[in-house]
Amino acid sequence: GNNWTEDRMVRYNNVLPFGQTKKEWQVRVKTWFNQPAKKLQRRKRRAAKAAKMAPKPATRLLPVVRAPTARYNRVLKAGRGFSFSELKEAKISVAYAKSIGIAVDHRRRNKNEEGLQRNVERLKEYQSKLVLFPVDKANPKEGDATPEQIEKAGQFVGPVLKFDSKDAAVVEEPMAVTDDMTKGSVVTTLRRARADARLVGRREKKKKKLTILKELAKKKAAKGKKKKPKKKKRG
Repeated sequence: GNNWTEDRMVRYNNVLPFGQTKKEWQVRVKTWFNQPAKKLQRRKRRAAKAAKMAPKPATRLLPVVRAPTARYNRVLKAGRGFSFSELKEAKISVAYAKSIGIAVDHRRRNKNEEGLQRNVERLKEYQSKLVLFPVDKANPKEGDATPEQIEKAGQFVGPVLKFDSKDAAVVEEPMAVTDDMTKGSVVTTLRRARADARLVGRREKKKKKLTILKELAKKKAAKGKKKKPKKKKRG
C-alpha cells in the first residue's frame, strides 16, 4: 500500500518500493464491441413486443412530475406511475387503470394540489381519447367502441400524451421594488413559515392539554367550594 512508515523506508538515496505498477491491467480490461448488435437486438425486441400487444399502445401512460431537489424542481418529467389519490380523483380503480395501459405507483404521494390536478386532467384526456374494444362483441357495454371505431383504430407507438418539460418555466415580468418588499427579512419569513408548518401538531396537542388542565382546575375549585364547612356561630 501507500501507507509508508519510518521503519519501512529505504536508507540513503535509494528508490522507494512501489510495487503497484505491475498489475497486468490489460488482462482485466473489459470491452463492449457487441454494443451496436445489442442496440439492434433491443430494437427488434421492442418491435416484437409492440406487435404482440397490438392494438394496445406499445407504452403506458405516465404521470407528469417535478424533478427532486431545489435546483431541478422547475423541470417537469415523466414519473413512474400515477398515485392512488390521482386515480381516485379521476374515478378510476387501480385494477381498471392497469388493464387500460395506465402506470400505477403505490409509493407516490401528492404534496400539492397543482400536481394532483395536472395528472387528473391527464387521466381524463387519456380516457377521452381511448378506444376500448368490447370483451364480448355480441353484448358490448357502455363506453365500448363501435364497429366503425374498431376498424379505424390503430396501435399508438411512442410516448403517450407527450408533454414539453419547458412548460413548467414561469417567467415573471419585471416589477418596481416597493417599500413592503424591503421591510423585514425574507429568510426569517420563510423560516417562520416552515416552523409553523412543522410544529402544527405539537402546538395543537399542547393547546388541547392546556384546555384539559384548565377544565380540571375549574372542577377542582368548584368541588373545594362545595365541601367547605360552615362556621358555627358562638352563642
